[in-house]
Amino acid sequence: MQIFNAKTALKDYLRSVKTKKSSIGFVPTMGALHEGHQSLIAQSTQENDITVVSIFVNPTQFNNPEDLEKYPRTLDDDIKKIADINPNGIVFAPTVDDMYEGKTISQSFDFDGLENKMEGKFRPGHFDGVGTIVKLLFEIVEPTKAYFGEKDFQQVQIVKKMVAKNHLPLTIVVCPILRETSGLAMSSRNERLPLQKRKDASLIYKILKEAKEKFKNNSAQKTTQWVKNEFDKNKEFTLEYFEIADEDTLSTCNKKIKNKKYRAFIAVFIDNVRLIDTISLN
Repeated sequence: MQIFNAKTALKDYLRSVKTKKSSIGFVPTMGALHEGHQSLIAQSTQENDITVVSIFVNPTQFNNPEDLEKYPRTLDDDIKKIADINPNGIVFAPTVDDMYEGKTISQSFDFDGLENKMEGKFRPGHFDGVGTIVKLLFEIVEPTKAYFGEKDFQQVQIVKKMVAKNHLPLTIVVCPILRETSGLAMSSRNERLPLQKRKDASLIYKILKEAKEKFKNNSAQKTTQWVKNEFDKNKEFTLEYFEIADEDTLSTCNKKIKNKKYRAFIAVFIDNVRLIDTISLN
């Protein structure tokens, strides 16, 4: 296991070990690793000669300072989990100063409007922060493949757009959502919930599954209203948004079009912890 805290040291090391034929898998994370992250690392390890896992809580993608402050940081435990999967793996855990060189600000990106939907609407500047750090990491690691979880589906579409617009020579691999036995999508933020609230949060996926069934025979508007009514009945939840959108463009579904792929997106607060989830409706 190789651990690097400085980007120059990591770049020098990768330059020394890779060949023209080497494939480099990259798993960017903010740490507090759970089984979802571990599945990405395992897939990268299986598919590539070299795997790099970054652990970096990126300040520029947090529009809420309290959320940044409370984000779990468990570096030692994360390193052990990575070593269990891939003893020959590479961990990149830089400081904020090393990544941003003293200027902790985002670049401005144009993602053709993808950034203005859902998460972007409720978290101003979030995707500029995501684009900034992911582009920096791609330039440092120069991966062949980068692995992302489907739970952050909007983020995945934005990263794909950034890769295409910047002509970056890598493939984005999207991996399925891993869920707790209750159905709750695995997330580092789940750790902030008391045990009972964590059990209660399984309602999010239950409602998503029911919404998928309702969408088969109802309009997007009727399905959306049903979801809002369900959360209105459960006062411990605050529904920030529920959206049915085109998978490719993320445009809101106003009228169903045959052969279009649709997806439901949701963001909910429970016990002041913000959770997101998604489900394919096809």
